[in-house]
Amino acid sequence: MKEVAEVIVYLVVSAIFLYSVLLIFFYVFIGINSINETREYLHKNDFTDYRLLAASPHAPTVSLLAPAYNEGATIVENVRSLLSLYYNKLELVVINDGSKDDSLQKLIDAYQLEKVDFYVNYRIPTKEVKAVYKTKHPAYNKLVVVDKVNGGKADALNVGINIASHDYIVCIDADCILEHDAILKMVKPFMEEGEAKVIASGGVIRIANSCEVRNGRLVRVYLPENYWARMQALEYIRAFLLGRMAWARMDGLLLISGAFGAFDREIAIRCGGYNTNTVGEDMELVVRMRRYMHEQNLPYRVTYIPDPLCWTEAPENTKILGRQRNRWTRGTIETLRFHKIIFLNPRYDLLGVVSYPYWLLFEMLAPVIEFIGFIVFLVMAFAGLINWHMFFAFLLFILFFGYLNSIFAIYMEVYTYNQYRRRKEIRKLILAALSEPFVFHPFVVWSAIRGYFDYFRKKKSWGEMTRRGFGKQPEGKTS
Repeated sequence: MKEVAEVIVYLVVSAIFLYSVLLIFFYVFIGINSINETREYLHKNDFTDYRLLAASPHAPTVSLLAPAYNEGATIVENVRSLLSLYYNKLELVVINDGSKDDSLQKLIDAYQLEKVDFYVNYRIPTKEVKAVYKTKHPAYNKLVVVDKVNGGKADALNVGINIASHDYIVCIDADCILEHDAILKMVKPFMEEGEAKVIASGGVIRIANSCEVRNGRLVRVYLPENYWARMQALEYIRAFLLGRMAWARMDGLLLISGAFGAFDREIAIRCGGYNTNTVGEDMELVVRMRRYMHEQNLPYRVTYIPDPLCWTEAPENTKILGRQRNRWTRGTIETLRFHKIIFLNPRYDLLGVVSYPYWLLFEMLAPVIEFIGFIVFLVMAFAGLINWHMFFAFLLFILFFGYLNSIFAIYMEVYTYNQYRRRKEIRKLILAALSEPFVFHPFVVWSAIRGYFDYFRKKKSWGEMTRRGFGKQPEGKTS
């Protein structure tokens, strides 16, 4: 019996070691690729005059889609901010997804909206559109407001795609804050496409908690004071500045954040728009669009912009953060299940043999493997089967590599866009990295495990995502 236990221990330890080696290899590979891609982007950007792009008659037309549900407290200011974006050929489509508050009425009053006759071509099936509103006021002539029956964010975005009249769509969350030149930078890859058609482009999402916001504009950046928001700031730097830059360089990007992404409208319609049967509609649409292009034998690219163009509020307590990570886990599982035909399928090139397997092993299954590993560790410790010298050596190596990866991400942030310019904030980021393996990461893993339980229970809800709101300047900070 003891020999059998020793064999099982050997196999478990060997599997965990192999998994860790593969993960470290990918992290190093991603880090190297992100450096090269970032350098190339910054070099090309030095020679780009965005003023010429803004005034160019060849600039693509863009419809900005902003779904809104019960956003009455901030909807007027948010729309005013979006209308002031620096881009001429812009249409702003705000989709009121059956709000129960006064969101629609506030928009009607603030922007002098009138109900208009509007034919909706339901190329993508959606819930009923009740009314379309426009204004005669010349300052707001870019604005279109749609009132529809409640159907969720994905359905609201599909209505926006049907209503939109321009070639490209940019989908955002209504409570996000965009930089004034965000659209200019997002459409640049579409203008540079050659034989390979650019079907989608993603942008960096940054954390706006504790930042100074006035009239819907970010006027000063601060590192979040709240611990959980600060940890997410570090996490987002790693994910967006390292991970997605590297995958974009390899043209293997599977995810564009639902908070800020641009798409070729016609391709999105051909693919059926957003899937309303998943809580991970943003990732699922990108994978489905990529699948469509492969299956039609059409050359294409999915690009990524590393500029900090979009700012959003992160959850500041474990209750809301847990719901968010629970939903992200369920969305990833659903997307990979819907498109399992891609897995190790050479027909889909790098998408099938590298991107999908990576997401399956190191994104979707990672929390399960970590959780099982922890349970096995407890059993082995109780049974006296652990070589403690080897265990602590392995633990220190993993911790050191994790810290090195976080420090490298912080260095890349300082080297590139340097949003946190005070030394005290950089020190706080480093301290956050030191605490991550013992506080933040275990909580995220547990939230993902709960996401698995909810997935098998067939739970489809998003969960309430209450936000604190912008414009609350932290104590002790003055402009």
